Amino acid sequence: MSHDLPTPAPRITPENQEFWAATAQHKLLLMRCDNCGNPIWYPRTFCPDCGTFDTSWSEASGRGTVYAFTIVHRSMIDGYRQAVPYVLAYVELEEGPRIMTNIVGCEPDAVRVGMPVRVVFHDTGEDNALYRFEPAGSQ
Repeated sequence: MSHDLPTPAPRITPENQEFWAATAQHKLLLMRCDNCGNPIWYPRTFCPDCGTFDTSWSEASGRGTVYAFTIVHRSMIDGYRQAVPYVLAYVELEEGPRIMTNIVGCEPDAVRVGMPVRVVFHDTGEDNALYRFEPAGSQ
């Protein structure tokens, strides 16, 4: 299996503060538009579909499928350079949005488009965690 990925602390902003705080409790939050009902990814203060500022947070299921991926064999980013090869992917959540993430818990060559995955959290040591996904059959 590939090396452990680094867990750098994310950049916290007023728009994403609640999202990152929830990751410390291993919860994946999505914003949802209170006007049109669409899920919103990435966290922001307005709905990109209808323009309203009426949004609220809801907990996502944490389940999805691999939409697209690449296996990274070279990285210039310290920490990631030592972790190659690793998988960078878009996961389509059950709730609809596609989010960029890493696939962990399996060999990079085992990842496939359409593969069911579930969220896992890797602690950053800064009162938050990075969300990543593993094959849904993993324990």
